[in-house]
Amino acid sequence: MDEGKMDENEWGYHGEGNKSLVVAHAQRCVVLRFLKFPPSRKKTSEEIFEHLQNIVDFSKNVMREFLGESYVHCGEVVQLPLDFVKQLCVKIQSERPESRCDKDLDTLSGYALCLPNLARLQTYCFAEHRPILCVEIKPKCGFIPFSSDVMHEVKHKVCRYCMHQRLKVETGKWKQISKYCPLDLYSGNKQRMHFALKSLLHEAQNNLKIFKNGELIYGCTDARSPVADWTELAHHLKPFFFPSNGLAGGSHCTRAVIRDLVHVITRVLLSGSDKGRAGTLWRGPGLRGPRVCEASPFSRSRQGKNSPECSGLPKGCLLYKTLQVQMLDLLDIEGLYPLYRRVERYLEEFPEQRKMLQIDGPYDDAFYQKLLDLSTEDDGTVAFALTKVQQYRVAMTAKDCSIMIALSPCLQDASSDQRPVVLSSRSRFAFSVSVLDLDLKPYESIPHQYKLDGKIANFYSKTVHAKDTAMMSPRFKESEDCTLVLHKV
Repeated sequence: MDEGKMDENEWGYHGEGNKSLVVAHAQRCVVLRFLKFPPSRKKTSEEIFEHLQNIVDFSKNVMREFLGESYVHCGEVVQLPLDFVKQLCVKIQSERPESRCDKDLDTLSGYALCLPNLARLQTYCFAEHRPILCVEIKPKCGFIPFSSDVMHEVKHKVCRYCMHQRLKVETGKWKQISKYCPLDLYSGNKQRMHFALKSLLHEAQNNLKIFKNGELIYGCTDARSPVADWTELAHHLKPFFFPSNGLAGGSHCTRAVIRDLVHVITRVLLSGSDKGRAGTLWRGPGLRGPRVCEASPFSRSRQGKNSPECSGLPKGCLLYKTLQVQMLDLLDIEGLYPLYRRVERYLEEFPEQRKMLQIDGPYDDAFYQKLLDLSTEDDGTVAFALTKVQQYRVAMTAKDCSIMIALSPCLQDASSDQRPVVLSSRSRFAFSVSVLDLDLKPYESIPHQYKLDGKIANFYSKTVHAKDTAMMSPRFKESEDCTLVLHKV
């Protein structure tokens, strides 16, 4: 990229999260990622550069080691002309969702992160004239806490995602509760995975997006987004899955296209293309606790029937590796918070030690090596507490990451020596899988996570208990109205 010849008209708004905003180049397969801050919070150029460089180092030295080189794209920090950044900010302002405009794009430092556009350019060199379909999934946490430190009994039965759904609907974040449960997707059982993916397609929320040639064609941002339209989606996807156009329109066509999409995504998620330390040198904590969430609509629909077994994920697949990193949360936030307080007390007494503890970086190999200590025996030291705190931060990063699946149609006789291929009923696709959103979760967010966790668990327990009481009360009323008649025998 020639930083000296930047034209804001060649870049377009791509999307944004809570802390950063992304623009994509119209021709080249690259994106620029800028940091965002509240208007009242200013950072120096040096702080911005260090922040972005930490993102690169964490991806390269930690997440690549856990997940595998082919899945993680680290990018590089670039410095851009300030005039370009300011003009770009003005150009894209009208395209930003209103709910995201509480923070401003950093226009003062000129620093940004340059990354491949994974909605267009993939790990493998697809032919430029071929269309590319990308599915972005944010799978969330795939296990139920197994720590003995968990005091909220409901957390041993219901996953965090399903509990949080009720609170999000109550507060107006979403219109209705999603039937998606992460434990179904992470089960490795195809029937459960199909149900999970169809549930995401029904109620995408911010957990699923679909792009065609880099343009968003399916997904939503908040409760005001329009209801999912499968017919329109099938219209976009039909050329990919039924290129001969031999499938008629209507509901049958829609169901066939959606079915093929779900089956292809499942096959890709269960495939493995990169060993990585998570599959060879590093062994994670191992799956413990319940394998089924009691709140999952799939599980509830199987009550009284033989539940599909948890087939288990292949150890080479990205879902398995992601789950292993998530399970670095060995103590749950309930067991972790007292250890965080131990570190905080130490820092209050010795603030100059913060840099040595690597709380704000550098995220190098030494940082990574400390994460491999899976012991849970507390020896009362600050070192033990710090290791668990850092593991929790990495686990939370894995719980909030996104998986990007890129599919490009390939000819029946095309050589597949250099790239994996997945089959649908009428097509075959070259594919690649990547991971997005791998910024290390902030140390300072732990108190917020502790409060939020309690709020979610308490609200779920309260609403489920109220529902159970409401279901039982008519029975008691019926018994109060009945008359007991005694007959002499």
